Amino acid sequence: MASWILGLTGGIGSGKSAISAMFEELGIQVVDADIVAREVVEPGSVGLTKITEHFGDEILTTDGSLDRAKLRAIIFADESQKQWLNNLLHPLIRESMLAQLQQATSQYVILVAPLLFENGLDQFCDHTLLIDVPVEVQITRTTARDNISVELAKQIIASQMPRADKQQKATDTLDNNRLLSEVKIDVQKLHEKYLSLI
Repeated sequence: MASWILGLTGGIGSGKSAISAMFEELGIQVVDADIVAREVVEPGSVGLTKITEHFGDEILTTDGSLDRAKLRAIIFADESQKQWLNNLLHPLIRESMLAQLQQATSQYVILVAPLLFENGLDQFCDHTLLIDVPVEVQITRTTARDNISVELAKQIIASQMPRADKQQKATDTLDNNRLLSEVKIDVQKLHEKYLSLI
């Protein structure tokens, strides 16, 4: 197991995937909570079976996979349903993530999680890195990428820990509201710093 874990986080639309891809280019393995979250609700999984039992078959698409848009609409409209879903999925996701972190063989490993602090996942990390952009940038990027309304983007952002609180909690902060070439230089510097900390 890579014994040193970097927790990488940032609000929706902050560019976590782009940054983690830069670390991957440097040979660092990445465990992405969003990908793990999709894996635990794939057709045939325990997660999807329980979701279907709870919400009914109308939560599925024609090919039997989870209709994320439908589920998102339900849980953002009903806090108790959101709570139920979180109680089901978080333990499944956590277990799978920890197993993947244990199997990593790179010099250190990155855990990418949008809710790193909110879900207490930072307790598994030696160091944390916040990918930071202004809220206006988050809204612009999210509405363009996910084809959702500004209203829903604002709701999602409001459900995450405030930017200022994340800035306080994170060990390092990377400004991702710049040219990618500038960001890349900082990623390289951070990578060298992390290697020196191992």
